[in-house]
Amino acid sequence: MGEAAAIHEEEGYVSEKAPPPSQAFSGLLLLVCALAALMWANSSAQQSYHELLHAPLFGWSAMHVINDGLMTVFFLLVGLEIKHEIQDGALSSVRKAALPVVGAIGGMLLPAAIYALAAAGTPATRGWGIPMATDIAFALGIVALLGDRVPSALRIFLAALAIADDIGAVLVIAVFYTPSVVTLALAAIVAIMSALLWLNRRGVQSVWPYVAGGLVLWVAVYQSGVHASIAGVLLAITIPSRGHDCVQHKLEQALTKPVNFGIVPIFALANAGVTLPADVATFATQPAVTATALGLIVGKPLGIFGAAWLAVKVRLAELPADSNLSGLFGVAVLGGIGFTMALFIAGLAFGESIQLDAAKIGVLGGSVVTGIIGALWLSLQARRSARDVGTPSAG
Repeated sequence: MGEAAAIHEEEGYVSEKAPPPSQAFSGLLLLVCALAALMWANSSAQQSYHELLHAPLFGWSAMHVINDGLMTVFFLLVGLEIKHEIQDGALSSVRKAALPVVGAIGGMLLPAAIYALAAAGTPATRGWGIPMATDIAFALGIVALLGDRVPSALRIFLAALAIADDIGAVLVIAVFYTPSVVTLALAAIVAIMSALLWLNRRGVQSVWPYVAGGLVLWVAVYQSGVHASIAGVLLAITIPSRGHDCVQHKLEQALTKPVNFGIVPIFALANAGVTLPADVATFATQPAVTATALGLIVGKPLGIFGAAWLAVKVRLAELPADSNLSGLFGVAVLGGIGFTMALFIAGLAFGESIQLDAAKIGVLGGSVVTGIIGALWLSLQARRSARDVGTPSAG
């Protein structure tokens, strides 16, 4: 996360400077933590891995603190960036938002449908939401490693796409992965948000009243039955976002590095560790594995590209500047990197079960495959473009 703040408007679409090295590093850090978790969970020290995750911390298990506590801060940053993009960025007008939003919709519906078909009639069916979201840190980390081989407008398209399907993922979590709700707690949520919005309207620009209100809001959301992390998105709605020294600006500056280089890697370390059975080949054919992998490898790229291509074809949207359909397909493939949000939804869908381990393998495998294919495709596309530019014209 944090990449959206670098977006600037230029000639009706969006452009940006070359992606900072921190984007590439955050993506690499995620990969290292995921691999470390996988190796640890399958080593002779695997028991220590699971004991650490279930160790008591503040009266909860460490896993509970990470997924319900720390991830709330992650979702707060997600919410702030969504708000920024809707107000002033790549989703602030119909013309700007058309292509990434349409692409995001296609990239959510097709993988969910493919997953549902592949897992139909099995206990894995509940995980249909797993392959719906793009991991913005991983995807943009790969783009950052590719450097100027990817046009800046395509980088922004990918960032806007990821932000748009973050909105979809949050709605899916709130609506479909909330087993039951407590009416009194929901009323408390409304009351707390109303108080925070009142502070906003009164022009209160100190961070601490919103932080204090956010903690109370988190308790109310936790008690409501909605996953506690959604409190982060709800809090973001109430944060003042206008003015140079506004609370949103302060929070984004304060949270971006801790989230990118602390919370998300810790989440990866805690959630990517799957202890593989002796018969890996048979395990890999589990419905949750194949359905998740197909959703990410086939559903996300084809859904994003197909919907975006159709939008361009019917003139609902335009291709990003200095790009073509081949480049658009490359970033659509990178959209199949699910990771953080996919692992998060897998935990909500399956809890502590064999289905969760299977879904995690599908997420990790699918994300690696789409990451490699997308990077290779965009590299080859850049070489072809450079060769075409350098070829003398006939005659």
